[in-house]
Amino acid sequence: MSGRFITFEGGEGTGKSTQVKLLAEYLKGKKVDVVLTKEPGGTPIGQELRSMLCTGDKDKFDAVAEALLYYADRRIHMQQKVLPALEKGSWVISDRFADSTMAYQYYGYNKRVSKQMLDELYKMTVGDFYPDLTIILDIDPEIGLARSMAVNSTYAVQETRHESRGIEFHQNLRKGFLEIAKTSDRYVVVDANKTIEDLHANIVKLVEERLF
Repeated sequence: MSGRFITFEGGEGTGKSTQVKLLAEYLKGKKVDVVLTKEPGGTPIGQELRSMLCTGDKDKFDAVAEALLYYADRRIHMQQKVLPALEKGSWVISDRFADSTMAYQYYGYNKRVSKQMLDELYKMTVGDFYPDLTIILDIDPEIGLARSMAVNSTYAVQETRHESRGIEFHQNLRKGFLEIAKTSDRYVVVDANKTIEDLHANIVKLVEERLF
């Protein structure tokens, strides 16, 4: 595989979606073929799963059911979009990947889902494949939640199922991402409490140093 796989992670309201798009524009300017995607929802079936996972009552299913649904989406996403693009030599940039499942379903829910289960699901659905670079955008959860709710209020469909959880969940989530970042040098934690332009400049510098 000659392509590159970059994933963006972080809690709610960190600005991932904006930074994913800006990085894609920058790379296209360097004549890199880029495929933008997201989890959940990177495929047509994934869009249906996203509606189930991101809207409605926060308690409509438990953490185990959530983890299984996220990995169903991930398997389809890998097979139908990510791997084919990488095999063609494209760079794939994803707004969330497996680290979000570990952060949300393990750390966010205060370890109601076992880490062993999540590791086994990864092996079953993804195998020994990992991103080339994972950028974790970090911000105080209260700031991030306020941002996220403000953005969601402008959309026709309210994807606020996770935002509606208490602040403790989001504090656990932040701690989880920071713990995950310690496990491999493919992770880089970036302070997201910056202007869009300054954050983009930091990310571009990081990608240039790591992948070119």
